[in-house]
Amino acid sequence: MTTHHTSTRGEPRVALVTCAELVDLDPDDRLVLAPLAARGIPAETAVWDDPDVDWSSYDLVVLRSPWDYALRRDEFVAWAASVAALVNPADVVRWNTDKRYLAELSAAGVPTVPTSWVEPGESWQPPAETGEYVLKPAISAGSQDTGRYDLADPEHRDLAVAHVRRLSDAGRVTMVQPYLRAVDTEGETALLFLAGPDGLTFSHAIRKGPMLTGPDLGPDGLYKAEEITARTARPDQLAVAEKTLAAVPGGTRQLLYARVDLIPGPDGEPVLVELELTEPSLFIGYADGAPDRLAAAIATHLARRT
Repeated sequence: MTTHHTSTRGEPRVALVTCAELVDLDPDDRLVLAPLAARGIPAETAVWDDPDVDWSSYDLVVLRSPWDYALRRDEFVAWAASVAALVNPADVVRWNTDKRYLAELSAAGVPTVPTSWVEPGESWQPPAETGEYVLKPAISAGSQDTGRYDLADPEHRDLAVAHVRRLSDAGRVTMVQPYLRAVDTEGETALLFLAGPDGLTFSHAIRKGPMLTGPDLGPDGLYKAEEITARTARPDQLAVAEKTLAAVPGGTRQLLYARVDLIPGPDGEPVLVELELTEPSLFIGYADGAPDRLAAAIATHLARRT
């Protein structure tokens, strides 16, 4: 039986998990602190790989910005499995931190960006046809190690081969996807869902502007800067998001949050780019009431555990 610890004043203890480079959290995440405190839920920040943290002393451990895990994914997954009060839970973390989950969702009927996979050690050459493609590792965060290549350009073809080789030499799986041109005009739409009494509920949406300007030439920081604006979700986008969430192994009641990232496909219909269940930016600063809705979601999960 799991023992839950509370402070001497009877307040629940909540940890917001981050990484050493963001020890004070991402600014967007800090917006939830005041609504939590107003509910009598003081939250502390904690670095996921800090050996001095007693994770069992928390009633709820909320993954927020542990964005340095990509090169240590096995270590991160093992850590997650050791934290009983983790949300989203360890099984979800294991499944969602390897983007090969996209193949499972596609097989379940979710419209996804067409993706091929290059395993470490496999030889790879760019497709013969011209066009723009995106290359990225199957395990990554913050658009690290992600590049955009115009295959009509011989230099880009060479750089694409070098990109795959660089990932392969590091033992990493490469994803190969066509670049969807609608991202240059409509942008990417992220739909944010937060836990409520009856499961996940749609909270808000944002638009992300185009981020990939060309080939990836190596490390350039913890994450790439994003151009974010508020957006109203359309019914067709919400329908794809609901279909995506319905295919999550184990169901959505276990989830504190979910972010569904969509781009219009060649026919204009929304297709899934990523389903973010581990450490997504939730963009709560871009929608009225969103910080309070996240605090309410945390309170809901606390109530289930105590």
